[in-house]
Amino acid sequence: MADPAAVLAERFSSAIVAAFGAEYAGTDPVIRRSQQPQFGDYQANVAMALGKRVGAPPRDVAVRIIEHLDVDDICEPPEVAGPGFVNVRLRADAIAAALGDAGADERAGVRPVARAQRVVVDYSSPNVAKEMHVGHLRSTIIGDALARSLAFLGHEVVRQNHLGDWGTQFGMLIEHLADEGWDQQADHTITDLNDLYRQAQERFNSDTAFAERARLRVVSLQQGDEDTLSLWRELVAESIRHMEAVYHRLGVLLTEDDIRGESAYNPMLAGVVSELEADGLTVVDDGAVCVFPPGFTRRDGEPLPMIVRKSDGGYGYDATDLAGVRYRVLDLGGERLVYVVDARQAQHFAMVFAVCRMAGWLGDHVVAEHVSFGTILGEDGRPFKTRGGDTVRLIDLLDEAELRAAAVVEARSELSAEERAAVARAVGIGAVKYADLSNDRVKDYVFDWDRMLAMEGNTAPYLQYAQARIQSIFRRAEGEGAAARFDEHAVDHPAERALALQLLSLGSAVESVADTLQPHRLCTYLFDTAQAFTAFYEHCPVLRADTPEQRTNRLALCQLTARVLRLGLDLLGIESPERM
Repeated sequence: MADPAAVLAERFSSAIVAAFGAEYAGTDPVIRRSQQPQFGDYQANVAMALGKRVGAPPRDVAVRIIEHLDVDDICEPPEVAGPGFVNVRLRADAIAAALGDAGADERAGVRPVARAQRVVVDYSSPNVAKEMHVGHLRSTIIGDALARSLAFLGHEVVRQNHLGDWGTQFGMLIEHLADEGWDQQADHTITDLNDLYRQAQERFNSDTAFAERARLRVVSLQQGDEDTLSLWRELVAESIRHMEAVYHRLGVLLTEDDIRGESAYNPMLAGVVSELEADGLTVVDDGAVCVFPPGFTRRDGEPLPMIVRKSDGGYGYDATDLAGVRYRVLDLGGERLVYVVDARQAQHFAMVFAVCRMAGWLGDHVVAEHVSFGTILGEDGRPFKTRGGDTVRLIDLLDEAELRAAAVVEARSELSAEERAAVARAVGIGAVKYADLSNDRVKDYVFDWDRMLAMEGNTAPYLQYAQARIQSIFRRAEGEGAAARFDEHAVDHPAERALALQLLSLGSAVESVADTLQPHRLCTYLFDTAQAFTAFYEHCPVLRADTPEQRTNRLALCQLTARVLRLGLDLLGIESPERM
């Protein structure tokens, strides 16, 4: 038995079909962990909804399900409670066996999905020639956590970093660089480019002659002028070096191979428009080629267009994103497309997906999902900025995280200076990431250093410390192993049982993240696990257990807890120090 909830769901599903017929195959048995342990470990709540479908009282439905339920090998006799709840208590020997399987498995008993999908995950997506700032944090770490979780479950994940590396702003910047006599042989940094971008933007907004030359420079770029492309390539190369440094600091798995910028779709845009025109989906409106997907209107009620080719013959990000969907489905073979982009783009992506469905690029065989997220706020409730009102550079944020974390670990004299520095990196970066991921992604949240670095509560340092504390138990055990050895007495104490059931639920937690694309569900699971371990540790002496068998069981529970915490934190992209 791996995850008891998954096993029970399979058994109840079979019982439902046996009791009511094949037409009820696929009915969700609604298995939940019981909130009142005295009534059982799990509860099946399917009878209420199923009663309406079969035309019978829910309690009678529950009784019929139990009559066909085959769980004697893992459960005590199930009981019907209230209006039709089915309460189930696992047998102690079944829990011990499941713990043994999980403990002997580097995946802690989590089974890969029965059918793997090819999932394309679009995340991070910074702009070329600009430093990454706090606004890029959420897409980068949410997307990375989702990609890790999906891959862990066995899905084939294709990461895509959709760089903003094309369009009017690059004509503007390249023209400014040409005017400045840009030395391509000199060393330049992303900060240099950031400053030059601001200067170019000021000129573009105030100098009409420069603005016109900048527009012509865009044409040169799009037509492949070599001098223009040479400057553009340098901008891209320096930007990639900056991004890779940030990703390394964050522990994000994106690489240069995952980059597919807007420029990559430029050769496809004319073909995309031609295909839409051939399908009769386009309308020429004031010289622009548009598609009007049903259901989208302006405030005045007029239909809202998606402009796929501008009146001047150019293309914008509407066309680029349409080409992106088409490429990810037809060329990459994506079955599930995941776009981790902030909530302000909700209407845009809804329209993109609608047009793609009209064109036949998205159908029953492909699902496209916009993973929206809220804004990081300062203590004043406004978007998080520096005291001077500037955008917070992401590198500066990570520097401060490590500096503040260093103060937290400084007092631990048993660590060497090198160890303290490594722990400070893990704790600081982990605190920033976990504070974000533990919040429901669709909501805004307030950036609070004190709260995210706290050693208590639902924080990364609390979870990291729980895992490190377990390592200290094994150091004090002087090398005594506990290699997945559990017997029928492994869950004699209520705190042991509660921890065991929590550990065996990792698979359900990760599957929930994959299904809903909400990383905070895994964070909640890990916090509950750490709390269950704390209760176990307080009530169940490990090294001073009453018997050698009890000591072995409890050491094995500690070992599995540490593995689950490490695995879970790793799926969030957070390190687990051995000492803290």
